[in-house]
Amino acid sequence: MSVIEGFILTGGASSRMGESKAHLRLGGQTFVARAREALAAIASQVSVVSSHVGDEAFGLAVVPDIYEGAGALGGLHAALTAARADWIAIVSCDLPFVSGELFVRLAAFVRADADAVAPVQEDGRLQPLCALYRREPCLATAEALLRAGELRPRALLGRLRTRLVKFAELSDLAGAPLFFRNVNTPEDYAAAARELAALKTEG
Repeated sequence: MSVIEGFILTGGASSRMGESKAHLRLGGQTFVARAREALAAIASQVSVVSSHVGDEAFGLAVVPDIYEGAGALGGLHAALTAARADWIAIVSCDLPFVSGELFVRLAAFVRADADAVAPVQEDGRLQPLCALYRREPCLATAEALLRAGELRPRALLGRLRTRLVKFAELSDLAGAPLFFRNVNTPEDYAAAARELAALKTEG
């Protein structure tokens, strides 16, 4: 398997949450700690991509945005720029239910004829912020998109040789229905806490 570096995107404004999502806790861990633990299953090292003051408190290397205000694609570009490995694994901190098993499964689809590996959610939507990217082709393409004013991460995947991983290829993994549960609001956060409690009860 190729050497992979992990990056956690924490640069969002968290305007709907009203506080930094990266510092929220679930199951006694911050969202960043949960993401780091999941990425560590495949990544040689894990860094945080952020321009927020205070994110160095997570104890991980902090990679600053190069294109300020460019959203998740800007964060992905910063990660690709900082990476030294051929492949990177990206996850947004507001996906607190990702797991090491998920990343191991995604990494199993890394091939010489693919520039990215990205899952398709149960609802059929492509998820570019829990995915793997080959550094050189993805960096050049992300740079071109940002210069053109295109900020959608899905646009990047559309320009690459992307191995789409259908949800059926992930659904046998423990916790699969919650992998791509996005936590953006206080209501989402409360629901996530209930879902985690239910998982523990079932376990």
